Amino acid sequence: MSPNLTRRQQEIYDYLREHLPKMPHPPTLDELCQALGLKSRGSLHKQIQALVEAGLVEPMNNLRRGIRLTRQAANEGQPEPEASELEELPMYGYIAAGRPIEAIANPDTIPVPPVLRTSNPCYVLQVRGDSMIEEGILDGDWVVIEQRDTARNGEIVVALVDGEEATLKRFEKKGDEIILHPANSSMAPMRYHPSQVQIQGVLVGQMRSYH
Repeated sequence: MSPNLTRRQQEIYDYLREHLPKMPHPPTLDELCQALGLKSRGSLHKQIQALVEAGLVEPMNNLRRGIRLTRQAANEGQPEPEASELEELPMYGYIAAGRPIEAIANPDTIPVPPVLRTSNPCYVLQVRGDSMIEEGILDGDWVVIEQRDTARNGEIVVALVDGEEATLKRFEKKGDEIILHPANSSMAPMRYHPSQVQIQGVLVGQMRSYH
């Protein structure tokens, strides 16, 4: 146990380290409350703020993007990946996180550590736009996509609209309608007939450069 953390803060930190890599998206305060069996959202918020001040959790900046460990905290105690573990995945250009734009095929490749991909075929796109910022997906980030043609409600997907324009959004199938949800409270969901939308993959990893 770190001498700088209370027992409760250590419990929250240990839970995030163990479970975040397996979650489809970072947990909200409410989801974390439920997972830890806590009743007070306000008390949890104070504990999370203490972890932010300790440099273990990313500042939330008033965005509903979920609770994430800092990169240093997430990698603490983990060995650096060997060069042989950094698989080169195909980099297929840009994906819109604002409005649909055409995904342009690109022959380049980009190295991706094993923890950010699955054992199924994956590829990488670079994000343009700010419609997913409340999920912590920012303009310029690289997203690792598992190649799939189906998705479950709530997953973040690459959706091809009308056979030519691709966008990154949270997926929902409701009756005879596909709804693509942005993670930006200033933007409205996008609604389509199922025949207009083709799933091209599901988000499984994310990379960011601070240069």
